Amino acid sequence: MYLFFEEDGTFKVGTVLSQTGSAYQVELVTGRRTKVKGGHVFFEFESPAASEVMAKAEQTAAEMDPQFLWEVAPDGEFRFESLAGDYFGEEAGVIERIATLLTLHGHPVYFHRKGRGNYRKAPEEILKAALAAVEKKRLAEEQKKAWVRQMVDEKTVPKEIASQAITLLVSPDKNSNIWKALSDAASESRMTPLRLLLSLGAIGSAYRWHVDSFYAQYFPKGKGFSADLSLPSENGWEDLPIANVKAFSIDDSSTTEIDDATSVEHVSDKLLRIGIHIAAPGLGIERDSDIDRVARSRLSTVYAPGIKTTMLPESWIKEFSLDEGRAVPCLSLYALVDKDTLEVSATETHLERIRVASNIRYDQIEDEFSEEKLLAGTVNHPFAEEITWLWKFAKKCLADREAVRGKPEILGRVEWSFDLEGEDENAIIHLKSRRRGSPLDLAVGELMIFANTVWGGWLEEMNVAGIYRSQSMGRVKMSTTPGPHDGMGVAQYAWSTSPLRRYVDLVNQRQLISAALDRTPSYRPSDTDLFTIVSNFTLTYGAYSEFQRKMERYWSLRWIEQEGLKTIEAVVVKGELIRIEGLPFMQRMPGLPELPRGQKILLDILGVDYVDVLLEARLKEVLDETDEEALEDEDAVEEVSAESEAAQGTEKDEIS
Repeated sequence: MYLFFEEDGTFKVGTVLSQTGSAYQVELVTGRRTKVKGGHVFFEFESPAASEVMAKAEQTAAEMDPQFLWEVAPDGEFRFESLAGDYFGEEAGVIERIATLLTLHGHPVYFHRKGRGNYRKAPEEILKAALAAVEKKRLAEEQKKAWVRQMVDEKTVPKEIASQAITLLVSPDKNSNIWKALSDAASESRMTPLRLLLSLGAIGSAYRWHVDSFYAQYFPKGKGFSADLSLPSENGWEDLPIANVKAFSIDDSSTTEIDDATSVEHVSDKLLRIGIHIAAPGLGIERDSDIDRVARSRLSTVYAPGIKTTMLPESWIKEFSLDEGRAVPCLSLYALVDKDTLEVSATETHLERIRVASNIRYDQIEDEFSEEKLLAGTVNHPFAEEITWLWKFAKKCLADREAVRGKPEILGRVEWSFDLEGEDENAIIHLKSRRRGSPLDLAVGELMIFANTVWGGWLEEMNVAGIYRSQSMGRVKMSTTPGPHDGMGVAQYAWSTSPLRRYVDLVNQRQLISAALDRTPSYRPSDTDLFTIVSNFTLTYGAYSEFQRKMERYWSLRWIEQEGLKTIEAVVVKGELIRIEGLPFMQRMPGLPELPRGQKILLDILGVDYVDVLLEARLKEVLDETDEEALEDEDAVEEVSAESEAAQGTEKDEIS
């Protein structure tokens, strides 16, 4: 005796070994034995043999027309046996009954199951819609296969995929037919989707991928600004007093957003008055205004070699930039400094206008302001005396910070950047070096650190909310709560000196302005917007910094190729992490033997990978040299460098 039954949603045939009540002990054709409840049994039969039934039934079912079966099926609920009789007539034996059940079950578009062995045919309108959907799916599958063959066999990219190549990779809809085709073709070609699209020319180059994918993700509406972000017809700063100071700025020649300047006044034989003057867009950009929403969406100016996308429109930058000869509103911090000890006895904050006497470009005068000339008093420059005092004050600020840190900062570190001659990846690359801790670099950086420290403390003292950076146990974070920054050696720290290029600085400036004018602050300490800004800024600013680092790595590889180098020196930073000498490039080198931090090594260059921005190299020689700079406190260096870069308009900020 044989049994036809259902087990775990599958139709099966087996030989009955025993029966207890309605339950059966059955041996399947595979030899496995199983217990079958009576409710799962369709019928018993004696022939044909169990081993033949399912194969013959499946063959018969394959020949049955579900459309015709639907047409002859009754309108109400029916059993599969009765429909088998209608379809096959008196010939409806075991094979035909099972074949009918397999057909009913295998075509849910035509027949809806209503219980074990019971079905109802789909209503005509529902069937038409379902068949249309099935046909649509079939055509989509054929189209997908055609796209795959075009990419794999013909080595060309379908226009439907080429037109959205970047979007497909940045924000893929993995349920879409286009993505499935790309994924299947990449898998068949044993490539990633990115490398497949690059090989097919859908993405022009690795450079275009890095740049276009970044902007597609973070500037989906484009890099430009809306035309309606015009300046207000009236402003409230024309009546601000003009400070009687001889102010000057120190920036890179390429800087267009000049948001800080300085001044030095001799109050008496014993006292100096050092002024730090910061552009004040916070006066004109009100919270939740149209221009504020744009700045808040961007959160920072984007910097990378040959690339700059500003946080604010050019007209707004021009309105507040501290360009020489113009009376421009600013927030000024004045420090009363003893000429002998360089100790600060008092600080004041004023909202005013200044007329900048000169926009000095540090890269044009840096050689003149050497430490030797400053000590000898032989600097030949109109602002030689003022800058000399600023340098002395900066050295005092640095010494104070080092005393808190418990260790000195290593000065003289050389940083490398690129001047690009030409556009895109075809540019000719010129390396440019800059020595950290040079007198001009130190003066600018320390003044900004001083201002951010003092203003951070003032916000806390006035009980005005602000956004702070702190560091504890090596971890740098941003929050609305002031705390010490151990790496820099300051009690509190609030970015406030780059409001034209960083949104956090703009927010803090609004708060400082309200404190200076004794007005209700724009943000309360419990304002949820502040927490949202901190969270979004941290993520976005980190992504911008990562993009900058990626592009520096890209141009480092391009320079290596441009120069035709076969070997290159590197320094062990830690473990397998190395830094290439003379380039802004770090990467891990798996398999590198354990070497001390700072150890110099020589590498054989095997190749470059512009997609993953990796240098393919192997260790050639361990040199008998050590780089002391690799032993320094990287977190503190990054923070100090950030201030100097921001102040001089060549940002290279990093979220530590």
